Amino acid sequence: EVQLVESGGGLVQAGGSLRLSCAASGFTFDDYAIGWFRQAPGKEREGVSCIYTSRGTTYYADSVKGRFTISSDNAKNTVYLQMNSLKPEDTAVYYCAADPRGWGLSLRYDYWGQGTQVTVSS
Repeated sequence: EVQLVESGGGLVQAGGSLRLSCAASGFTFDDYAIGWFRQAPGKEREGVSCIYTSRGTTYYADSVKGRFTISSDNAKNTVYLQMNSLKPEDTAVYYCAADPRGWGLSLRYDYWGQGTQVTVSS
């Protein structure tokens, strides 16, 4: 059974940092792309970043380029999202998702975690 468990969310002031973790199990980690997505109240879910764990290739939404960094620890089956210079508009529930196909920042991933709340105060 595929499981994705996010952690690391919380409340932070604008300009601060958080690191999210996505612990994965139930599939061959190296064969999958892992993405981070977010959904703010009243808005559609959007892609933030993704990593192809076998190659280390990464992609970022324009809104987070230069501030967020995605990485993976394949030995721990875990993907991280380091978020720096946080802004109030980054406030959202953050989800990680996994899929063996290369969906990039599309929402077409098959497997999703439950999400972790990130709140950035001004």
